[in-house]
Amino acid sequence: MARPDKSAAVAELAEEFRSSNAVLLTEYRGLTVAQLKELRRSISGHASYTVVKNTLTKIAAREAEVGGIDDLLVGPSAIAFVKGDPVETAKGLRDFARAHPLLVIKGGVMDGKSLTVDEIKKLADLESREVLLAKLAGAMKASLSGAVLLFAAPLAQTARLIEALRQKAELDPSVLRGGAGTPAVAAETDETVATDETVATDETVATDETVATDETPEPDKTPETDVSIESDESTSG
Repeated sequence: MARPDKSAAVAELAEEFRSSNAVLLTEYRGLTVAQLKELRRSISGHASYTVVKNTLTKIAAREAEVGGIDDLLVGPSAIAFVKGDPVETAKGLRDFARAHPLLVIKGGVMDGKSLTVDEIKKLADLESREVLLAKLAGAMKASLSGAVLLFAAPLAQTARLIEALRQKAELDPSVLRGGAGTPAVAAETDETVATDETVATDETVATDETVATDETPEPDKTPETDVSIESDESTSG
């Protein structure tokens, strides 16, 4: 490969590294061209699958400041540059490797962190982003429905009370003025006032009687003494 072509290839690979949220490295030794096309189609919704030259890829990775892949670039190498969901890409590679054992997953890098083969397998076992979002949306919908019912219950009760008052007011408009619609309350109020006044009157009378009793003079004992004197005079005559 001529030097200008090498520089262009390195620049292209470096841009792939920069624009990808994950890269998964594989060895494709023994796979046919048709099988490679099948693999590309299976992951095309989330990643591109590119056969690379190890030396140029190492240079491109250094230019893009992506580390942890030099030791993986051994033998015939191809890289899945992930632009979409890494979980779906890992699932696609795992499923294809099960059907075609000649595909070997060697490792990768995601969010600046190196991934081992076991970690990629665990990534493939996770639920996809779409499934997780659907479950999250379902949980949020259930929570919101519960909140709506919680807040709607008092409002429904209030609405029923208002409707009952409206119907009653149509039959008796004085309800809205506190008239015939509330006789019991008024009667109770009058009785309370009357009772209070009665108690006050009784207390006043009792007080007056007490005062009258206190002011009544004691009986005059002087006439009794006079009678005694008169009796004595009659006797002596």
